[in-house]
Amino acid sequence: MVAPFRFNKLLTLLPLLGILLLTHIVAGQESSTPLLRLQRSKAYLNLETNVVHAQGMNGITYGKSGDVFSYPNSLSCLVVYGDGKFVLEKREEATLGKPKIKTAEGSLGADDLQRLKGILNDEALKKVGTPKAPDLPDDAVTVREIESIDAQIDHAGKGQHFTTIKERVKTSATSGMDTYIDNGAPYQKTLNPLMKWFEGLEKKSKSDLKDSKPQYCVPMNIG
Repeated sequence: MVAPFRFNKLLTLLPLLGILLLTHIVAGQESSTPLLRLQRSKAYLNLETNVVHAQGMNGITYGKSGDVFSYPNSLSCLVVYGDGKFVLEKREEATLGKPKIKTAEGSLGADDLQRLKGILNDEALKKVGTPKAPDLPDDAVTVREIESIDAQIDHAGKGQHFTTIKERVKTSATSGMDTYIDNGAPYQKTLNPLMKWFEGLEKKSKSDLKDSKPQYCVPMNIG
């Protein structure tokens, strides 16, 4: 039987794998509370679950040779301010310690900003909180992939924060099919409008992305 991941340990794992939201908000915006901070990250891990639980999370990156069979990960981070100004930062890291970072800045049109505010003011979305950590199945052998969504939303000075985690897991089942565990599944319908809006902005901003240093996104508070 494989012991389940604890959520706080998983949040410790992600920085070790390079999924980091790095330090400073651009000057002039530091005192302004963003309307929305949204990040989506993905890491292809191929971690042996018995190694994970035997060594602890700190042993994954720095443990025995072969613990991590592959390392690619990606991060998309969006910061939107109340006046519609936004920064989109994208990070791709195929090799540990060698991230490629691109940034796009712009302003939402009046209609697009109102659309976003309408999505954020949805009563069902306001009720979303961080779900219980997903438990690995008893027959789990390898964690192949982890996806996470983190959001911070400002509701007229009242903050909302939630994190969801989806994992693709290889099990010892004879079918050979991977198993997906997703603690955000109950909220999928509620989150779909926000994620589709986010994907639309990513698409529209693609041609504006330029090489940069990580500077616009900050680590989100977990609580």
